[in-house]
Amino acid sequence: MWLGGLGLAPAALLVPAPATATATATVPVSATAPVSATAPVSAPASAPASAGETEAGAFSLPGLDLHDGMVAKFGSTYYAYGTEYGCGYQWSVSSPWCGFGVSTAPSTTGPWSPVRTIVQPGQNDPADKQSLDQVCGENGGHGCFNPRMVQRADGAFILWFNAVADRVSATTNAYVVMGCNGPAGGCGAEAGPPYGSTHKPVLHQCNGNNGDFALAAAADDADGDGGTLICDLGGVLSEEQLDPSWLDGDGNGSTGLGGLTSVEAPGVYQDANSGKWILTYSDPNCGYCSGTPTGYATADSPTGPWSWPRPAGFSAPVNGRRDISATSCGGQPRTVSILDGQAYEGIDLWTGSRNQAAAGVRYEPLNFLNPSGAPGKAWQPFTPFSCTTPSASSPSSPSSPSSPSSPSSPSSPSSAPARWPLSWTPGGAADRAEAAERGRGRRAAEPALSAPR
Repeated sequence: MWLGGLGLAPAALLVPAPATATATATVPVSATAPVSATAPVSAPASAPASAGETEAGAFSLPGLDLHDGMVAKFGSTYYAYGTEYGCGYQWSVSSPWCGFGVSTAPSTTGPWSPVRTIVQPGQNDPADKQSLDQVCGENGGHGCFNPRMVQRADGAFILWFNAVADRVSATTNAYVVMGCNGPAGGCGAEAGPPYGSTHKPVLHQCNGNNGDFALAAAADDADGDGGTLICDLGGVLSEEQLDPSWLDGDGNGSTGLGGLTSVEAPGVYQDANSGKWILTYSDPNCGYCSGTPTGYATADSPTGPWSWPRPAGFSAPVNGRRDISATSCGGQPRTVSILDGQAYEGIDLWTGSRNQAAAGVRYEPLNFLNPSGAPGKAWQPFTPFSCTTPSASSPSSPSSPSSPSSPSSPSSPSSAPARWPLSWTPGGAADRAEAAERGRGRRAAEPALSAPR
């Protein structure tokens, strides 16, 4: 059950499309700028990951009800995003859906703040105008998963996720995009100006998909081109280029990546040492399964073509040389995040229950060794997962709805000029530099976390 999709679109969104586009997007965040350098790898990253840039080690998120998510660093604050289960959601059983939450910390070892909900169950799904609680929970428990937060150079924060039930035919998709007023929300049309909005993306190769997904951007994405969406349906991965707004596909892409089948939960990043793009995935696909291998493939660009090490021998297991870890520390790989130049594989430590509120989450560094050994020689494509971690500080007490805690980013977005709808579009290098500066200014004025549910 790879998490990560999109799907969403209320009428209140007015997103200016790129000057060369004819389609009308409906999200105030649709300025056409690339994601900023601080975005995680599962979201667009502006710098390739390098094992040598940091002495980072594995870490866990103890006591946090945040699953199938990601971590990111904006400014000096770390943000953990994920799906919540604490209200009683059960996969594939009609039950309340709990929303997407965020926790913040000054370090990957904590202390992490209590979880606050940034996408509420009562918010509307753009596909069928029902509440997300109905679409994701009450009408069969199909679920909404894989929250992925990215930031463009213009300062706009964008959240992608998948609402599984939104995919009703081969011409529809399960993905939703929300504009957010900061890395800690609020998100969606209900959040209001300056960026709050909801949008159902127009897709092509990823139409008909309803599963896990990943987002990626090239390190030299200074021309304002969009990123790459990697999506999943039934264990087969596809990719699609996004337009400069990061809201819709541009029609370019491919299906059946690497000839892989029965996989899910993609993650993608660029390795700085080799220059190769690395695609990770759950090998095989399996809902809430513990001890699932983490596989990999490589390519020269995020658009492929992708290839993976083939097995040798009679009746050799197909994944014998392509798996980074045979057990993924006893959990299931989710996606890739980038922190301080280091790529991490997120792992959900599933409990075997339909409700995963008690499941742990850990992040293992991905250090690609770029092996060239042929069969008959020792084979170690990555530094092995340690599956041990220093203790991290968990939330000490739940927060009060009337007094949310504050990450290390001051004041409110009202200190910046309201931009509703957002109308800036990128021009030359000077314009992009100015936009990036404006984005930094807004990040310095981010509000405290939105009130918990």
